[in-house]
Amino acid sequence: MPALSTGTGPDTGLYELLSVLPSQLQAHVESADDRSFLHTMFGERSLHSLVKIHEKLQHYEETCPAPVLDSAGALAQGLSEELQAKPLSAEVRELLKLLSKPHVKSLLSVHDTVAQKSYEPELPPLPDDIDDDEDSVKIIRLVKNKEPLGATIKRDERTGAIVIARIMRGGAADRSGLIHVGDELKEVNGIPVGDKKPEDIIRILAQSQGAITFKVVPGIQDEGLAKEPKVYLRALFDYNPEEDKAIPCREAGLAFRRGDVLQVVCQDDATWWQAKHEGDVNPRAGLIPSKHFQERRLALRRPMTNTQPQKISRKPSGFRRSFRLSRRDKKTNKSMYECKKSEQYDTADVPTYEEVAPYRKGHGAKHRLVILVGPTGVGLNEMKRKLLISDPQHFGVTIPHTSRTKRSQESDGVEYHFISKHLFETDIHNNKFIEHGEYKGNYYGTSVDSVRSVLAKNKVCLLDVQPHTLKHLRTAEFKPYVVFVKPPSIERLRETRKNAKIISGKDDKGSSKPFMEEDFQEMINAAQLMENQYGHLFEKVIVNDDLAAAFSELKLALRKVETETHWVPISWTHS
Repeated sequence: MPALSTGTGPDTGLYELLSVLPSQLQAHVESADDRSFLHTMFGERSLHSLVKIHEKLQHYEETCPAPVLDSAGALAQGLSEELQAKPLSAEVRELLKLLSKPHVKSLLSVHDTVAQKSYEPELPPLPDDIDDDEDSVKIIRLVKNKEPLGATIKRDERTGAIVIARIMRGGAADRSGLIHVGDELKEVNGIPVGDKKPEDIIRILAQSQGAITFKVVPGIQDEGLAKEPKVYLRALFDYNPEEDKAIPCREAGLAFRRGDVLQVVCQDDATWWQAKHEGDVNPRAGLIPSKHFQERRLALRRPMTNTQPQKISRKPSGFRRSFRLSRRDKKTNKSMYECKKSEQYDTADVPTYEEVAPYRKGHGAKHRLVILVGPTGVGLNEMKRKLLISDPQHFGVTIPHTSRTKRSQESDGVEYHFISKHLFETDIHNNKFIEHGEYKGNYYGTSVDSVRSVLAKNKVCLLDVQPHTLKHLRTAEFKPYVVFVKPPSIERLRETRKNAKIISGKDDKGSSKPFMEEDFQEMINAAQLMENQYGHLFEKVIVNDDLAAAFSELKLALRKVETETHWVPISWTHS
């Protein structure tokens, strides 16, 4: 495009230039729409106002404004003293009152600071008692506010010196850039620390207010450390540093709850990592136990807990009601549908952290598997029914397999997939079933392929399983979203379930009977056991106090799974 001739000199203002620009561009713009756009844009009043402001500020800057004097505060003080020696008229009294106001004094003080360009804090003079043969030292002065200084100390086992053990990322010490890991601490506020224990020094720091002066001998610094990549972990346990006797500094600890996502910023220490809550605007990191350290001490506590195998009975699903019996029925009948599991595997599975990454369902990707977990009678079946009725084209359920003979009114692939006992046993051997069991000599089970079949139809597969199967389903293929449905208080159960019925397995069609008091207590106990043992695998917890409200909460959660970003195990995003 040819150079534009504005017809203006080099001193012409920007505002004047913009006013003639549309006419100069006229010859180079072919489209009428483009010409209209240019006239509208350059004729915008807000743009003209901004340009005028810009020119005024530029002119003001070019005049090099300078303060008339840099001691307005002293002048005001002198004026006040001189006026008080004169007769106090009403005007003088008013002026003296005005000059004595703290806001006016502060304003004049700020004016003098800017006028004198005295922005840097006043540092204390260097000590006179530094020995000539003393190692090169740094005198550091930090102003302590309400937040911790963000550094921990330890005694070097080899030299006996007190050294900086770690610098908390984003803390006051880190932001100052003056203190580093490995620096030897000589004095705090003039108090020698060589003969003191680390906890005594921490006590001195805790009692200090305002500026704190450190004398340190710089350690050897490793400048070659590369910037660590961001690591995000989902916490699988609750942690309160105030209750942790092993933490080197409780004030530096980071508290979190199970399910919180943490950004780990430093893993230099094998025992204590530095982390902060994901999305937290506070730059200061805190200490958390490392994965290895937490696993080790949790494993040591396990022998103290009851690790005996405990069976969790479940109400039969309405869609698969011949699979399960209530505990009362087990007094006379064996469970129709009992999953095989390894209690030893569950006990050894110590939950600490899980590395996660953000995930959002892409266009054309299969839906995530939705798993409902809960105790017998809590309402899983009712919630699943309501989901299917609400949108049968969007939600689907698996069709179970059985080895029993097909009845005259049944169709293969509708109520069940009917297969031979030999083929069922072969599929069990080949791990093709998520759950399986035997009742009255016949096998029943839910196959992995039946889940794939629902997902292949671009439907959300709704699956309710016993909780110990969850870790076998947590794969990149299924990306399950696990919802735990728990009962309300026993008082609310008595109130809301007094006219309800519980399905029992007198036969494989199932029959129903009213809830008994023991059903309520069993439901609450089973829910507590599930949450204690498998709660770290639950992404959503819904209390089924009112079925309509619980269903609405579930429907909203499932909509968010499809439309919003969630944190999932990092291995699911690499497939």
